[in-house]
Amino acid sequence: MPSRTSATSAKAVRAAGKSSPSRKPGKGKLPGKKREVPWALLGAGVAIVALIGLLAYSLVPKYLDQAAIREAQTDLKEWVPSKDNQDPSAKIEGVVKQDYPAGLHVTPEQRVAYDKSPAYGGPHDGAWANCTGTVYAKPIRMENAVHSLEHGAVWIAYNPDKVDAAGVEKLSNFVKGRQFSLMSPYPGLDSAISLQSWGHQLKLDSADDARIKQFISALRENPYAYPEVGASCSNPIFDANNPPPFDSSPYGPEAVPMDGAGLSQDQSELAGAGGGGIPGVPSIPMPGGLPSGQ
Repeated sequence: MPSRTSATSAKAVRAAGKSSPSRKPGKGKLPGKKREVPWALLGAGVAIVALIGLLAYSLVPKYLDQAAIREAQTDLKEWVPSKDNQDPSAKIEGVVKQDYPAGLHVTPEQRVAYDKSPAYGGPHDGAWANCTGTVYAKPIRMENAVHSLEHGAVWIAYNPDKVDAAGVEKLSNFVKGRQFSLMSPYPGLDSAISLQSWGHQLKLDSADDARIKQFISALRENPYAYPEVGASCSNPIFDANNPPPFDSSPYGPEAVPMDGAGLSQDQSELAGAGGGGIPGVPSIPMPGGLPSGQ
């Protein structure tokens, strides 16, 4: 016979069972706390992604620009001059050549009756246009540019009415910051583009023409092809932002003829060009355009 204590315990268990809420099938897990969204963390992540995107937007074009400049300014080995191949440009279709005497200087007020447009040799101003990879926004005086060629530079001239902005940018990649090179617009040019080195010229229709790189590889600072080997291209007094203006008006009777009649050759330049002087030390152009000692 069950004891009074056992009966009391059984009643208590039954009473507890009746008072407890019944569990629905499938709801055996206890309810947990509602999860909060980590807004601060998400905000930080979005900010980081935006920063990365901004940096990429800013840096990737610059990286691509630098890569394009490096590629444009890497000479083609097969076109680089050597003792056995002193003028590789002879194999470039369209290149014209002419010999000119060196060291014939005019004053800043004088013009030369150039027989080529653009000129690529002959009498020139005593001050050379800065040619340390300078991209001129304005047309420059031809007499100054020709002196740069005498120092071994390649001058890229282009017709602003025939070369679009993309073409100008592509051409500038050959020049930007590169010693012995310069570039400028040339209004009225009879072709889209004209490349000049001392005694050499190549006229082209497109900035995509492979001959541009061939010409530069063959003739920029080619020691066999220009008079003043070792001369500097730096001319700090030549204002790249406001250069002596280009003059396209017809030459008058007072213009200096191409043969330099009436001019005397600058012997300091001739000596520096291999005549026994110090190579690379030509007369320095003084304010006013005349070289010292002239």
